[in-house]
Amino acid sequence: MTTEEKHPTYSAPRMLEMLREEVGPELVKEFGYTSVMEIPKLDKIVLNMGLGEALQNNRAIDSATEDLTLITGQRPITTRAKKSIAGFKIREGMPIGAKVTLRGRRMYEFADRLLNAALPRIRDFQGIPRNCFDGRGNCSLGIREHTIFPEIDYNSIDRIRGLQIVLVTTAKNDQEGMRFLELMGMPFVKLED
Repeated sequence: MTTEEKHPTYSAPRMLEMLREEVGPELVKEFGYTSVMEIPKLDKIVLNMGLGEALQNNRAIDSATEDLTLITGQRPITTRAKKSIAGFKIREGMPIGAKVTLRGRRMYEFADRLLNAALPRIRDFQGIPRNCFDGRGNCSLGIREHTIFPEIDYNSIDRIRGLQIVLVTTAKNDQEGMRFLELMGMPFVKLED
């Protein structure tokens, strides 16, 4: 019995429906998968906001936590320094960032907002570089301004911060991961003909 059958008001996220109905069959045709379990899908999305300013500004961690909560709908954890670095005046255990790991429904809803609402708001956006993959089909992208997300009110923030977004897929290699994300709507830089 699926979740939709148990809960009649439940509807799967739009991106998940698209994966099941359009993207999956297309990938089976292209890569010749013999099982539906081979079709790449999103495993998790990790958002990380490094806060070097937290050394001088005690409020920075709280502010970044609030912003990440608004963006993702999930409370982030505070990341701490693993070792002391005298040159940066960092001691082991000091709070230096905030991180959120999204899975399931929230992950697909965030991916939808990222691809269709946030990325188009970047000024002079040319597309995501094709070298953002790690060799295992996972895509990592850096965003300079967290204000591109519609949930953030520009007037209520104390500072514009950057963040890193990692889309972890179940693809076997970069080629499969790139094609999967491309079919899902990821705006990669156009290839030169």
